[in-house]
Amino acid sequence: MSKATIVILGLGSGDPEQLTLGVWRRLQAARRLFVRTEKHPMMSMLRENSVNYRSFDYLYEQHESFPDVYEAIASALLEEALQSAATGVSGLAAAEPSTAQHSGLNAASHGASETRASAVSGTSVPFEEGAAICYAVPGHPMVAERTVQLLRERCPEAGVELQIIGGESFLDAAFTSLGIDPIEGFALLDAAELQAALLQPKLHTLIGQVYDDFTASDVKLALMERYPDDYEVVVGHALGVAGEQRIEKVPLHDLDRGQSYGNLSLIYVPRSLDPALQNRSFDRLHEIVSILRSPEGCPWDREQTHQSIRKNFIEELYEALEALDNDDPVGMQEEFGDVILQVMLHSQMEEEAGMFSVYDVLQTLNEKLIFRHPHVFGDRRAGDSEEALVNWEQMKAEEKRLNGTAESRKSQLDGIPPDLPALMKAYKLQKKASKVGFDWDDLAPVMAKIEEELRELNEAIGTGDPEEQAGELGDMLFAIVNAARFIGVDPEEALSRTNRKFKGRFEYIEEQLRINGKTFDQTDLLEMDKWWEEAKQQGLR
Repeated sequence: MSKATIVILGLGSGDPEQLTLGVWRRLQAARRLFVRTEKHPMMSMLRENSVNYRSFDYLYEQHESFPDVYEAIASALLEEALQSAATGVSGLAAAEPSTAQHSGLNAASHGASETRASAVSGTSVPFEEGAAICYAVPGHPMVAERTVQLLRERCPEAGVELQIIGGESFLDAAFTSLGIDPIEGFALLDAAELQAALLQPKLHTLIGQVYDDFTASDVKLALMERYPDDYEVVVGHALGVAGEQRIEKVPLHDLDRGQSYGNLSLIYVPRSLDPALQNRSFDRLHEIVSILRSPEGCPWDREQTHQSIRKNFIEELYEALEALDNDDPVGMQEEFGDVILQVMLHSQMEEEAGMFSVYDVLQTLNEKLIFRHPHVFGDRRAGDSEEALVNWEQMKAEEKRLNGTAESRKSQLDGIPPDLPALMKAYKLQKKASKVGFDWDDLAPVMAKIEEELRELNEAIGTGDPEEQAGELGDMLFAIVNAARFIGVDPEEALSRTNRKFKGRFEYIEEQLRINGKTFDQTDLLEMDKWWEEAKQQGLR
């Protein structure tokens, strides 16, 4: 019994002049030749030279997804190789005709939905006529050909020898026709899985598997996240095929309109060093901050330490909160950037000290989010926000147990930042105490406690002792925070809203003074109170 062997042959990009002599000889000598699809220019050359083959086009009709088709092709080839080696009889000899009309999946339009590889040269291997089955695929077998990747994974376990003989890939034709020097850096991406995060304007970008307007529309939407709507891109059809090649430049917004996409189409986005494009990337931000902190950078930025700009962090956060409270999208865009800058500066300082970089910060955050959302990234379930919060707290506790921080805490109240605003800190202290049962059962005793603290504050005011008065006022505020927690209101947010309301109404009084040609010295509390009530009636709340 001979060794079960599959020889994979690359049919090239479609131009018969570019087919390698070695591949052509093997195609002619193959006793059992299978092709993934007939929808390729080289099929006419095989027919003209009486080269017999079997196509897997019929499988595209039988399955609902391309991954299922690729799995079916790989399984069929493995079965054929094993049976052929054992008996010398082709298991698929009478399977299906070499051509098939189908209205389901388009065999010609897909090489792979998962493989992103660069062109590689095939390895020349001895070829024993009759000792192997041959499988021919469009282009180069190692470029955008998922069936080949599946065979590479499954052949060793099945005891089947796999030989791959390369041919010209569509990349070769693209480099030549589009004038791309890949040493400048390029990316080959799959239209079916294109995401904005994969796009790098500094690289020549080739997007394959663009087989119809629907796919082109998805590509357009992904590109628009990084490029202007009118950015010029290139659509290439049948590159390298004499008499069929077409290259068209189109604005991005017209990418899915009237381009006649097919199985030999691709989209090319030329590399660009345009600062406007570079400035939309996180890597560019990291580069700018590192330059600012470098010896050739800004003297002020170089001098800063964690402590020297600590207050800036707090100020930027509050300015961002103000933009949020004002529902100001323009302000949010700017202020969120200022907050990110503070993170970048502090991370850069640690990177210079060799401790960690901002990419470590991102990794830690991503891992935390995934770990604490088992109902999204794991096998737990959460039907509502309360269940989701329970999952979060359980995973947070597990996280602390795993990293040893749970044992290091001496109190249930540990873990609250000491520099939080007092109102917010009181709220968090009470929440932590409540989790271990130190809490009232309902709101009634909470409100009674506020009344008790108010009486004690009045008594302290009667004593004239500032220390006692401050203590009792703090007790009353703490009791009010407890009431806020029971009715589901964030006390910090509630007070912020009241501050904004007070500011708006007071500004109304100032406006009325200007209208009446008065100053505060020329009015009294009665008149100001009248304007205050007017402000309330006008909805300044």
